[in-house]
Amino acid sequence: MIVPWQEIPPETLDNLIEEFVTRDGTDYGEQEIGTDTKVAQVREQLRRGQASVVFDDVTETISIFTREQLDELDRSSSP
Repeated sequence: MIVPWQEIPPETLDNLIEEFVTRDGTDYGEQEIGTDTKVAQVREQLRRGQASVVFDDVTETISIFTREQLDELDRSSSP
């Protein structure tokens, strides 16, 4: 279920975005990008609809997915 990011308390959203950008395997490219910059980029992706906050009611977890990740999930769950 997609959760409107605007309805998430600001501190909670900050923590969620920071957790997302500091996960193992999320640093790509030759040049290191600072956490503050990554957080700002993800916040902008949320604002533009290029990423979404998703709640999984089976595992009762919440995470951020890019539009591409959500599209891939849709394709893999379709018969």
